[in-house]
Amino acid sequence: MILRPGGYVDLPAHRGPGGFDHAAVDRKSGRLYVAHTSNDALDIIDLRANRYEGSIDALTGVAGALVDEQSGLVFTSNRGEDSVAIIHPDHPVDAAKVQVGRRPNGLAFDAGRRTLLAANIGDPPDQSSPTLSLVDVERAALVASIPLPGRPRWAVFDARSDAYFVNIAEPAVIAVVAGADPSRVAREIVIPAAGPHGLDIDDDGSLLCAADAGQLIRLDRDGRAVAEGPLSGAPDVLFIDHQLRLVFVAVGNPGSIDVLDADTLAPIESVATEQGAHTIGFAADHHRVYAFLPGTHRAAVFQASRTHGG
Repeated sequence: MILRPGGYVDLPAHRGPGGFDHAAVDRKSGRLYVAHTSNDALDIIDLRANRYEGSIDALTGVAGALVDEQSGLVFTSNRGEDSVAIIHPDHPVDAAKVQVGRRPNGLAFDAGRRTLLAANIGDPPDQSSPTLSLVDVERAALVASIPLPGRPRWAVFDARSDAYFVNIAEPAVIAVVAGADPSRVAREIVIPAAGPHGLDIDDDGSLLCAADAGQLIRLDRDGRAVAEGPLSGAPDVLFIDHQLRLVFVAVGNPGSIDVLDADTLAPIESVATEQGAHTIGFAADHHRVYAFLPGTHRAAVFQASRTHGG
C-alpha cells in the first residue's frame, strides 16, 4: 500500500449541517487548519502530536482555508457572511474581515504583492454573480472585483508565471488572472473534461486539474493537455507529494482517496475513507494525508510511502 492507515484525530461534533471543507498546513508552526463549516469554525490539528489543538470561531459558513507560511497568517473564506478573514493564529480574536463577493470559496495568495484572491460562487439563478475579489492584506481592503464566466472552484497562485489560476465548473475552463494586472481575466484555458474542480501546481509549472468527469488532467505551461489519468468518481481537492511523486485526490462518493503517479498519472490505488469525505489535507514534511470524515466528525490519518511498490 502507498497510503497506510495511521489512526484518527477526533474533532468537535457538528453543531449544524455542512461538515468540513478546505484545509491548509503551516509547516513552520506544525499546524493543520480545516474549515469546519457546520461549526462556523476553523479547527486546528497539531501535526507533531497528531491531535486536536483548538478552534477559531465566529467564521460564518467557513469554506476555504489558506496559510501564508512566511508571515504565519491564516486566511478563510466565509460563505455565510460574504467575507474573507485575515487571522494571526496567536491573536485570532483580532481577525480582520473584508467583505467580498457572494459566497466566497477558493482562495489564492500572491505573497510578493500581499494580495489575496477569493473565488466567489455567487447565487446560482444570477449568472452574473460569480466573481473574483482581490484583497490588499496589509490594508485589509477590497481592491478589485472581476466577473467570471461561471461558478469558480479551486484557485492557486503560481509565482513563476506570476498568475492566478481559477477552475470554473461550467464552462469547463481555467480562468487566468495576471498578478501584475489583477483587474480582469487575461485568458481562459479550455479543459477537455466536464467540471474542473481540484487544482495544484507541479514542480515544472504544469497544472494538475481534477474534473467531475472522473479525469485527472496535466496541462503544460501553455495550457495544453498533455496527459490524463482516470479517477474513481467525481473529485474535489487534490495535492501533489512532490518528493514521493504522488498525487492524492479526494473523492466524496463513495468516499476514497485516489492515489496516482505524479509523472504518468497512472492510478496506483484507491483507499476507502467515508461516504461524503470530499476534502483532504496534506502535510508535505510528514508525507501524511488527512481525510475529513463528515459522518464521524474526525480526521482519518494516512502515512504515504513508496517503499512497498508503486
